[in-house]
Amino acid sequence: MKGKESTIQRFRSTPARDWISALERDGFRTRKSKGSHHIYQHSDGRRILIVYHKLSDTFGPKTVKQILDGTRWSEEDLRNLNLLV
Repeated sequence: MKGKESTIQRFRSTPARDWISALERDGFRTRKSKGSHHIYQHSDGRRILIVYHKLSDTFGPKTVKQILDGTRWSEEDLRNLNLLV
């Protein structure tokens, strides 16, 4: 579990625009948005809700965990999507 916590901490300063870009590169498309709530869906059925007001917003640890759990991205996927260096 300690490894996952350190991974989450690395993403605390990642802006919403980088998350959205990674989602789109992985095949997620905007399904619906209302106000600050944006739902993205993948053709394989995965769905993720991301709440942001500006593309420069960053997320707390709970939101980062929700994104990582919802997308089911591995560490290799995160590297391929340019989220990990």
